[in-house]
Amino acid sequence: MRRYLVSALVVSLLLSFLVVTRGQQLRTGRIEGQITDAAGAVLPGVVVEANCGGARAVVVTDGKGAFAFPSVSAGECTVTATLAGFITATTDIDALQNQTVKMPIVMKVGAMQEAVTVSGSAPAVDGVRPAQAPYASRQMMLGGLGRGGFNTEAYDKIDDNKWATVANRPLSTFSVDVDTASYSNVRRFLNERQMPPKDAVRIEEMINYFSYNYPAPTDGRPFAVTTAIGVCPWNANHRLALVGLQAKRIDSEHMPPRNLVFLVDVSGSMFMPTKLPLVKASLAMLARNLTEKDRVAIVVYAGNAGLVLPSTPGNDTETILDSLQRLEAGGSTNGGAGIMLAYKTAADHFIEGGVNRVILTTDGDFNVGVSNQGDLIRLIEQKRDTGVTLSVLGFGMGNLKDSTMVKLADRGNGNYAYIDTLQEAEKVLVEQAGGTLVTVAKDVKLQVEFNPRAVAAYRLVGYEKRVLDDQDFNDDRKDAGDMGAGHSVTALYEILPAGNSLDVPGVDPLKYQRREPSAAASRNEMMTIKIRYKEPEGSASALMSTTVGNAVHDTRELGFAAAVAEFGMLLRDSEFKGTASFTDVRSRASRFTGDDPHGHKAEFLALVDKAARLRD
Repeated sequence: MRRYLVSALVVSLLLSFLVVTRGQQLRTGRIEGQITDAAGAVLPGVVVEANCGGARAVVVTDGKGAFAFPSVSAGECTVTATLAGFITATTDIDALQNQTVKMPIVMKVGAMQEAVTVSGSAPAVDGVRPAQAPYASRQMMLGGLGRGGFNTEAYDKIDDNKWATVANRPLSTFSVDVDTASYSNVRRFLNERQMPPKDAVRIEEMINYFSYNYPAPTDGRPFAVTTAIGVCPWNANHRLALVGLQAKRIDSEHMPPRNLVFLVDVSGSMFMPTKLPLVKASLAMLARNLTEKDRVAIVVYAGNAGLVLPSTPGNDTETILDSLQRLEAGGSTNGGAGIMLAYKTAADHFIEGGVNRVILTTDGDFNVGVSNQGDLIRLIEQKRDTGVTLSVLGFGMGNLKDSTMVKLADRGNGNYAYIDTLQEAEKVLVEQAGGTLVTVAKDVKLQVEFNPRAVAAYRLVGYEKRVLDDQDFNDDRKDAGDMGAGHSVTALYEILPAGNSLDVPGVDPLKYQRREPSAAASRNEMMTIKIRYKEPEGSASALMSTTVGNAVHDTRELGFAAAVAEFGMLLRDSEFKGTASFTDVRSRASRFTGDDPHGHKAEFLALVDKAARLRD
């Protein structure tokens, strides 16, 4: 009898436990919503915290300003939304059991009190002692450089590529470029109702800002080659040749582990809301997409360099976001010290076969320590041999040192993007995270040999800073551009068909050189394209080659790329713009827009209209 009573009691307790547990499991709800500003614009990158029944959860809004807490304890909840430059929004709601509560949040522009604590345990690196004390707190107000303000932006002078005759220069050699900074920087000027400086317009970066519908590789190579020939829009007697490379894509399930170091410039020049506050929101969007196999550390630099967040698992989102939120601007800019500490931190947690990358966020204004461009470049060149690459994200206006940043990214085997909005941050760090972070081919060089039976002269459109000597093509010691997963690269040549002459000074006839085309030169071939590249971990290059016919076969990709190139020549007031016009650019781009899931091409049309009004 006693055994029976004990058994009954045990069963009763188990049933009670199951009923309570089931009740607890059912007493959950869902909270979701969208965050906008007072004008109705969506706000990506907002840190949203829900505190329900003492349980705390943190998420970040996506590119549409949306957020969701899929499972919170039913009952009273406090939801807090935080974004640099806006007043923190706090709302109390009741989470309903087994139901979804929708809550739109409107954030108002205002001041934000912020502070940063730097870890006191970081070691000295190459003689650099990290900062030991917290930065002072200050109010960060919205505002920017007025039109009458002091402007120290710096751009390297660009001289448009000249015409070359095939008889004298049959080869054209250059390095690929996947940077996109010029386009978003040009957009910033036009949105501010200003024409951009001529040297801020790098035509290849404007063309490569857009995705093109090139076929992906199917032969095991890291990229596939696409070509097209069309009539040149700004000179009907010329041809336009397109060379397109499409890198293989890597889905999220096969993404290699990432060892990232966020190197954040927190100097006084980063005080403006278009700088550090935007940096924090941008990196928060990337942090939200990291996984348990990733690692991330945060290094800051001003007068000194400091380790804010030691290397941390990527799925510890709350810790990463908290560290970002505490950053504040102030002091001088010792970029060299920050770079050394960042590379040391990346090297200490190096992942074999993974992505090891420093992501530098700055306006490029280095003024303490290793500060001149040459020394910084040499420092980066030394560090890239460790297997850690460098990407540069430029921010702000008024003192943007574009000329420095483009060189650092180039020599660091990374890429350079300019972030002017949270939408651009989402494009670079979320939509195109594979291309931004994962290299599939390095030191990619192109060499084009033109057939004198088909081509009298040619001109490479853009890539002025990427032109190589012809002998560099076969020199594996020569550094060149890298391609990331999913990246596309487009190059355009303006072609003068054989039998025509240029209205430019030529050279006297050569006495000792052979002038006749070889027997292999067919009139049906316009050119031969050779490409050299290395595997991400390789040291010896592989060779690809393809022949391009002479027949005109225009494509949607060529049509849109030609419109962007024509736009760039107009902004640069290029001597080679021919009959180009904003009306022609808009008409052509409209015809060849095609699929535009993210609205980038529609935005391009609006920029053309703005530029046209400024020129009128």
